[in-house]
Amino acid sequence: MNTKAEEPKGTNAADIGKLVLAGLVLVAGIFAYSWLGRDGNISPSVRLLGVLAALVISLAIAAFTALGRRVRNFIAESQFEMRKVVWPTRDETIKTTGIIILVVIVLSLLLGLIDLILKSVILDWLLKLGG
Repeated sequence: MNTKAEEPKGTNAADIGKLVLAGLVLVAGIFAYSWLGRDGNISPSVRLLGVLAALVISLAIAAFTALGRRVRNFIAESQFEMRKVVWPTRDETIKTTGIIILVVIVLSLLLGLIDLILKSVILDWLLKLGG
């Protein structure tokens, strides 16, 4: 559990303005991509670079809001928690995968056998008795 003091969750007007500006920059980049593509004079790779630049600029603007700080803190804490994970060795992974494949094969054969038994009971015995 995180023992840090929680930041206030409210959003002020400056943060809202920054988020709106980031959205406008991104929309402008997407609009410019389609607008500049109408004439065919500008190559698609240059237009794509423009959209990527607009995306990077909008993310940079959004990073300086309270929401952006919370996202950065979340990513930093996630990376810290990922360092605590004990990953299985290659040998453990291969053995576990083999066991899972074996269980899947056994269960599929068992379900196939149950299906075959039910089919023979219903088609051969019950329908012949009724007909």
